[in-house]
Amino acid sequence: MKDWRKSTLGELVTEGSANYQTGPFGTVLKASEFSKEGVPLISVGEIREGYIQILSSTPRVCERITTKLPKYILEEEDIVFGRKGAINRNAIIQKEQAGWFLGSDGIRLRLSDEHSSSFFSYQLRTSSIQEWLMNNGTGAIMPGLNQKILDRLPVYIPKLHIQQKIAKVLSTLDAKIELNNRINAELEGMAKLLYDYWFVQFEFPMTAAQAATLGRPDLEGHPYKGSGGKMVFNPTLKREIPDGWEDTVVEDILAKEPRTKKIPNSEIIPKGITPVIDQSKDFICGYTDDPDARIEEIPKIVFGDHTRVMKFVNFTFARGADGTQVLTSNTKRVPQHLFYQMLASIDLSSYGYARHFKFLKQQKLVLPGERISQSFETFTATLFYQIKNNQKQNQELTELRDWLLPMLMNGQVSVE
Repeated sequence: MKDWRKSTLGELVTEGSANYQTGPFGTVLKASEFSKEGVPLISVGEIREGYIQILSSTPRVCERITTKLPKYILEEEDIVFGRKGAINRNAIIQKEQAGWFLGSDGIRLRLSDEHSSSFFSYQLRTSSIQEWLMNNGTGAIMPGLNQKILDRLPVYIPKLHIQQKIAKVLSTLDAKIELNNRINAELEGMAKLLYDYWFVQFEFPMTAAQAATLGRPDLEGHPYKGSGGKMVFNPTLKREIPDGWEDTVVEDILAKEPRTKKIPNSEIIPKGITPVIDQSKDFICGYTDDPDARIEEIPKIVFGDHTRVMKFVNFTFARGADGTQVLTSNTKRVPQHLFYQMLASIDLSSYGYARHFKFLKQQKLVLPGERISQSFETFTATLFYQIKNNQKQNQELTELRDWLLPMLMNGQVSVE
């Protein structure tokens, strides 16, 4: 690290090799100008650890806005910070995200070709920099970030080819993590597609008995409703459902969960024996070594009482604190993988900021026959087993990356 130049972001701006842009304030871009179509508006809520996460609540802006306010358009390799709250996070804009729009709660850092944006993004994610940002942020209640604070941010700059080599090592690990995430999204999509086909459209494979009832044994295995399977109007659900199916509510098929210790945020550790699952967007929020907190009878569904986040957990875990509900079905007619799909399809967004579990328990569900439910369970269990393996590998890759990151940035590990 002896050949690395110590500098600040402000010095890079003065030299002309970097520049900032703070997102538009409300006087420039009003909330009434947001739309459901167009490009995403990137603010603190979308900025994760090195990447952008688009949420269902992410607003968008149309072409009229991007044309009127071009200086807020994000380019490939821009680095984006949150301007308040989680100011220690940053994300780098990927090629496919170029053209997205900087939100009011964001600050954009753009570097010249003299520097590797990827290298800087990783350096800005080291624990020492993150701690510096939180300690130097303004605001007594919620930390805030502005360009003057960023000007003072210390950085260490090696030669460009060293920057690029370090970035390549770390980005290779991130690329594998992202690939696993895409695979998991595809696997979850397959499970949801089958759920919709069998339990929403009612096109599950017709049994031999059902085909015989129609006097058409040749229809065995054909889609039920489309092949003329008997449908009966259900007055509670206010729609037709397959003959023999019933209605229920979520509360009636919830098993009583044994009491287990909840892990408050203050006791969550970055590394440990048992993953902690809470209601946050991150699947795993940390770890605990407390044996009394372990939940070993799996799979379970974790529901965020405040956030409405739904997670399917098929490995031993510990429960996060306030607002984390653990759910299990009490009937073979709704096994756990099917229960997850049913709950995930319920829209509770109209209740706003509230305790949502009480509303979830009131939701009406269709109660299928056990045979088709168990067939679905067998198929989707295989998919979620693959998802679990990918999640485990991602955790190992993340730990390796986070172990390498400070060592590469302080010169303990060389890439020359």
